[in-house]
Amino acid sequence: MTPVRSMLLLLSWAMLPAETQLTPVPSASLGIADLLAAGRGVSPALCTLAADGIVSGRWGGGGSPPAQPLGVDARRRIRSMGVTRLSLEESRVAISSLGASDPCERQLAATLLGSARDESLAGPVGRRLSSSSPAERAAALVALGMMRAPSQADAIVAVLKDASAEVRANAAWAIGRTEARRAAPAVAALLKDGEPVVRGASVAALGRLEHRQSTEAIARLLGTDPDTEVRRLSAWAIGAMNQLPGALALAAALENDRDPGVREMAAWGLAETKALQGSGGLVDALLGDQSAAVRETSAWALGELRVRATAVALGQALADKDEHVRATAAWALGQMDLRRAPAALVKVMTDVDEGVRLAASWALSQIGDPEAAPSVSRALKAETHDHVRQAQVRALLKSGKPAANAIEGLLDSKDAKTRELAVRALSGRSGPWPWPWPQPRPRPFP
Repeated sequence: MTPVRSMLLLLSWAMLPAETQLTPVPSASLGIADLLAAGRGVSPALCTLAADGIVSGRWGGGGSPPAQPLGVDARRRIRSMGVTRLSLEESRVAISSLGASDPCERQLAATLLGSARDESLAGPVGRRLSSSSPAERAAALVALGMMRAPSQADAIVAVLKDASAEVRANAAWAIGRTEARRAAPAVAALLKDGEPVVRGASVAALGRLEHRQSTEAIARLLGTDPDTEVRRLSAWAIGAMNQLPGALALAAALENDRDPGVREMAAWGLAETKALQGSGGLVDALLGDQSAAVRETSAWALGELRVRATAVALGQALADKDEHVRATAAWALGQMDLRRAPAALVKVMTDVDEGVRLAASWALSQIGDPEAAPSVSRALKAETHDHVRQAQVRALLKSGKPAANAIEGLLDSKDAKTRELAVRALSGRSGPWPWPWPQPRPRPFP
């Protein structure tokens, strides 16, 4: 059975009524037509899961439980799947279903075609853009965008002025996916569109196309657009384009926007633009914003900017009530190239959260302050998590004052990497250091 048909078997089975699932359907009878038929009338939530399963090749991840309603064998099959070319008949059925009356059938058809990444299908799908049905045109654009089909760029540009907002939005999105930079001016014209979904898609596309000529217009949207998602995408686009001229708009959004998602993205954007002048606003957000996500991303941004003057504020953030903020602040201090370890950083070596302790240990190893070695040795003796112990050993070695009695206790660890590291440390050798060392990344991507 091919990987695609294995996927279809599972998805079709999952979308059948419960009483039908009790009797297995022969896999040979299931194909793309069966999947599309099974999707008719399915709830949007389940249809989305099915479409996402086609894209990723599975439902769930490597950490999924061993016993599930879908069955262990099905799970194992899905994990081994990859994308294969659709047959001629399968392609015909999927393309025809772009015009189906059922929205789930259209969604699944577009996802199947897009996931196939077959340039030979781009032309037939592109011709669907001339359909009289807005729903079919929108579905065809989903497939073309997923295909990243540059051959259809002109056809996509032609529908940027479509009467349907959904079609205009999908066209802008598809242009961004195909990276057709010559189409950027046509996309930029949609920044004034009356529909938020179109403005947002256009902003995101221009960010992906790195159309820096649109920075000023996007900055205006960040400050004035009534739609929250448009403002959030505007902050992302300015950061994605690394546009320092947009830093003032980002700083203003971080300070004044009422939506925490926009403020978080503005903090991320300030780091991406390397806007050192934005460090003051990031400090204010780190210490005063009501959203933990904004505070955490502000700490990350300060670590990226590496302005030493902000180390005091990062030290204060180590007392934050949110463990993610504390951990990221500790990581950021390790980025500052400090000569002495802040007292607050040494203190959180005993934090109740192991992620904070790990980040603090990593930061202390970056600083390499001999004065912190006794505190690290005491923390090492009390530590129960091997990955934190490994970071603490590194911190001791980098300080230049490793305590042999503290390290010797690790020789009895149940963790092989920890024992190996202890042997290396006692013999005077360094590295290779086992992962993970914390390198937090923000999570506000559009």
